[in-house]
Amino acid sequence: MEENRYLCIDLKSFYASAECADRGLDPMKTNLAVADPDRGKGALCLAISPSMKALGIKNRCRVYQIPAHVKYIMAPPRMKRYIEYSAEIYAVYLKYIAKEDIHVYSIDEAFLDVTEYLGLYQLTARELARKIMADIRETTGIPAAAGIGTNLYLAKTALDLTAKHAEDSIGYLDEIGYRQALWYHRPLTDFWRVGEGTANRLARVGILTMGDIARAEEGMLYGMFGIDAELLIDHAWGRESATMADIKSYQPKSSSLSSGQVLLRDYSFEECKLLLKEMADALCLDLAEQGLTARTVSVAAGYSYETGLKPSAGSMSMPDPTNSYRDIMPCVLSLYERIVLRGAPIRRLDVTFSGIAKEEYQQYRLFTDASEMDREKKLQQAVLEIKRRFGKNALVRGMDLLEEGTAMARNRQIGGHKSGE
Repeated sequence: MEENRYLCIDLKSFYASAECADRGLDPMKTNLAVADPDRGKGALCLAISPSMKALGIKNRCRVYQIPAHVKYIMAPPRMKRYIEYSAEIYAVYLKYIAKEDIHVYSIDEAFLDVTEYLGLYQLTARELARKIMADIRETTGIPAAAGIGTNLYLAKTALDLTAKHAEDSIGYLDEIGYRQALWYHRPLTDFWRVGEGTANRLARVGILTMGDIARAEEGMLYGMFGIDAELLIDHAWGRESATMADIKSYQPKSSSLSSGQVLLRDYSFEECKLLLKEMADALCLDLAEQGLTARTVSVAAGYSYETGLKPSAGSMSMPDPTNSYRDIMPCVLSLYERIVLRGAPIRRLDVTFSGIAKEEYQQYRLFTDASEMDREKKLQQAVLEIKRRFGKNALVRGMDLLEEGTAMARNRQIGGHKSGE
């Protein structure tokens, strides 16, 4: 029986490489950092070029952490441009692999099931990976790395842990090779899906490597992690049962919409009410645009680091599924006032709508003003049409013009960063 072959392709220092490519520069030889100069020396570098990494500079560093003697280009983020590059690269994948065998894992990383294509092209997995990587470089100027594995987990692990040491930037792992090469690798957090919390819990019982997990008593692991121990044990042995077909057929049991922001200064309890209204308004429009309703609202607030306070969070169910700002906003504010500490400086705010469902005919209540509801729906559609045609800031609420408001600035961002428009 033919053994599966998966590729996991990563675009090296994607944002920085894209900026180099637009400038006609070689990202392997050019010092460039993608960071927002408006945020000062404390700005986070979204990416630094491979040549800066070779100097020992960490990828997600702050601007002030770049040594003073290093000369480099600072490029403001342009998220829309990076999305365009990502689409170009996806088109390269489609030249070789059908969309049913491609899973886009992130803007700069994708899994490809190449099992059925190796015979077609009369190539090995490594040869096909080289061909696709060369096409990406020729088409966009962006360098890539690849992991090859006999399952999805091994392809990802080969990319993360072995490709960086290979001359051709391609790593390969099967189950036996994984155990031989990586059972004693430390730290555990280098492995996919092992966070610091998991690693710390394991360390407390003397488990420091994947080999330790494989040899550990399974009952103890299930006692520590519940059902999640199954995945941890499988990965310790280099096993992964999920296939590309499983990914493509997956349907979530529930879905949600959320909006969150890290604030650039301490906000007061009252100031955050405005941000809460802005975020809820945007989410209500998202629901209306997609013909959806929500049943539950959740709010979370994180406080300034200096306070030492734990975040506040809570949820509330609404009487009926809705996408009406008039119905949702009182619930959001009521929840916020109940759970958030007054007087504590706030630095993060999150709003989530869950219990998402398709909008259906709604039975009016005894005191429901049907004409008012109909007017609001028409107003929502008019607002959406104006925003679609002329941009998100073409029509805003008066509150968005207040100094502490962030909606208009966020409308010019993608993923919390400047779009470049």
